[in-house]
Amino acid sequence: MTGQGQSASGSSAWSTVFRHVRYENLVAGVSGGVLSNLALHPLDLVKIRFAVSDGLELRPKYKGILHCLSTIWKLDGLRGLYQGVTPNVWGAGLSWGLYFFFLFIFILLLLHQSDSITIRKNFYRVPSEETTERPMYGSHTQLVEYIRTEQLVAAVEKHVLLYNAIKSYKTEGRAERLEATEYLISAAEAGAMTLCITNPLWVTKTRLMLQYEGVVNSSQRQYKGMFDALVKIYKYEGVRGLYKGFIPGLFGTSHGALQFMAYELLKLKYNQHINRLPEAQLSTVEYISVAALSKIFAVAATYPYQVVRARLQDQHMCYNGVTDVIAKTWRKEGIGGFYKGIAPNLIRVTPACCITFVVYENVSHFLLGLRDKKVS
Repeated sequence: MTGQGQSASGSSAWSTVFRHVRYENLVAGVSGGVLSNLALHPLDLVKIRFAVSDGLELRPKYKGILHCLSTIWKLDGLRGLYQGVTPNVWGAGLSWGLYFFFLFIFILLLLHQSDSITIRKNFYRVPSEETTERPMYGSHTQLVEYIRTEQLVAAVEKHVLLYNAIKSYKTEGRAERLEATEYLISAAEAGAMTLCITNPLWVTKTRLMLQYEGVVNSSQRQYKGMFDALVKIYKYEGVRGLYKGFIPGLFGTSHGALQFMAYELLKLKYNQHINRLPEAQLSTVEYISVAALSKIFAVAATYPYQVVRARLQDQHMCYNGVTDVIAKTWRKEGIGGFYKGIAPNLIRVTPACCITFVVYENVSHFLLGLRDKKVS
């Protein structure tokens, strides 16, 4: 009887949560991921090329970012700079869309565990209509979720950004902050779910990016495109081939959570340093500075897994697993080997993050506005 009650309760929780899941988060995330990767794909190509540069004779030798870009341009023009763009765009679009979609679900499930939880409006100041000051994208949230008597009543306002929306809430009349570990778990779950779906696309992207022009004749190229690569990888390597780099990829799910935690801590410490209230709004320049520092921290902490994953997915080398990659990279290249390609990566991810979230904010605002009009 108890088991049936728990099962019914679990089913009720899931059905309650899914009634309030918004497809707008999925569509907006896909839009942001696609546009940012279309704009900055050449830098991603450079990052991958540097990440796998282990002295293998068949690989082109690059002296730096500009030399790499110019060499690829001379050999194959614009098409060369956008080599592997199809799986990259598919992968990035699906990853951002599914990440926001799953994150929203896991957050609602987390909050639904309590009988009576109300997220309090402890957000950043929203400028009034009289002022000309515009809030920076991502600096404030106008999402309020009410969870009362095991039933969600969602009220979505403009400019949604989930991580701020769940920072704090009231439980049983007692104001509490969402624990960093709770957010980390939700983000990790969303990232793992997303990676399970998109990892084959990342393997395909890496394989296509590592078909070097000038080294292999066009007629002898291993893969003709994304779908050809997917079919051939599955045919010759099976499911295991499509999921190469999956284990180190799981470590990357902590990237977003680390960045947001660093972002909040830097804001808090900065406001304390200049004797302002902890939740005081920063200027645009201050927000950009804090965001950039938090991004650099997250990249520095998690970048080695990207190198390990890229090398596992590289068709020109054969490793026996994650530990084999780590051991060989450390023995031959030292600590620097785990940070190859970090410069073009930082140059790429900073504007990519801005583009993604700006597009996400605008698309979600537009779609949620359409929903509100239909309801009214």
